[in-house]
Amino acid sequence: MNPLRRKRLIIILAILVGVGAAVGLALSALQQNINLFYTPTQIANGEAPQDTRIRAGGMVEAGSLQRSGDSLDVKFVVTDFNKSVPITYRGILPDLFREGQGIVALGKLNADGVVVADEVLAKHDEKYMPPEVTKALKDSGQSAPTPAKEG
Repeated sequence: MNPLRRKRLIIILAILVGVGAAVGLALSALQQNINLFYTPTQIANGEAPQDTRIRAGGMVEAGSLQRSGDSLDVKFVVTDFNKSVPITYRGILPDLFREGQGIVALGKLNADGVVVADEVLAKHDEKYMPPEVTKALKDSGQSAPTPAKEG
């Protein structure tokens, strides 16, 4: 083989190996940081992975909110009107967090079927509902509740 062609072939192969390694590292990083959304029905049916960061969302059941008197621990139940999932959280809940409204909790599912959240997101106005929660409610045959007028 001509030495010039051999040199070019080695350079092309080195570039391909470098690009392949970069793509592999990028995909690995993305895989570790992805947070898949699961509905309470999917979690209750065992479709959500344990000890992997997930997003769980639905409507906060009325009467399910329990606050600890001596710490920032909070327990509540989220439902998609088919199944319900308990969620625990340690921290200050968003100002707009209320029973009967849609939320998304980011955390890990433990062996007891409880989502241990490290972040809770609440809707930011009366008409907004997270898209995943809206889709989950629609799929379950429910519609999102209409907000009560204050005044």
